[in-house]
Amino acid sequence: MPHTYTQNTIHVVFGTKNRVKAIPKEFQSKLWAYMAGICRNHKIVPVEVGGADDHTHLLLQIPPTITLSDAVSTIKANSSRWAYEEGRKFDWQQGYAAFSVSASSVASVVRYIQNQELHHKKRSLTEEWFALLKKHGLDFDRRYALG
Repeated sequence: MPHTYTQNTIHVVFGTKNRVKAIPKEFQSKLWAYMAGICRNHKIVPVEVGGADDHTHLLLQIPPTITLSDAVSTIKANSSRWAYEEGRKFDWQQGYAAFSVSASSVASVVRYIQNQELHHKKRSLTEEWFALLKKHGLDFDRRYALG
């Protein structure tokens, strides 16, 4: 699309189904790298990919030709298929959380994603999920917010 300029930087978070701790430390770097490759193959810029044993965080720049839901669906479907091929048995949760990120905040979100291991020594995914929803001003019902 000539003469189209966008800056769609999005912080996406989703967990494993039922928040099962199915992504062991020794598999995380392979999975994060594979997810980044899926992004690049679909013209999505993976600024940072990381997470913990029960969820992932992606900081993405999504082109204007791809919807957020299509981008997330593609990443989830392809990464879970690949994980099964690698002998890992897990599924991603149905939904996801996504937050727009201003250019001035990209570096702090990158650090946040890179420090997930340390971060989750103090806070569970459930606590993090609710805090992120609240921080971004989203209305939610705690009974249904995690799917």
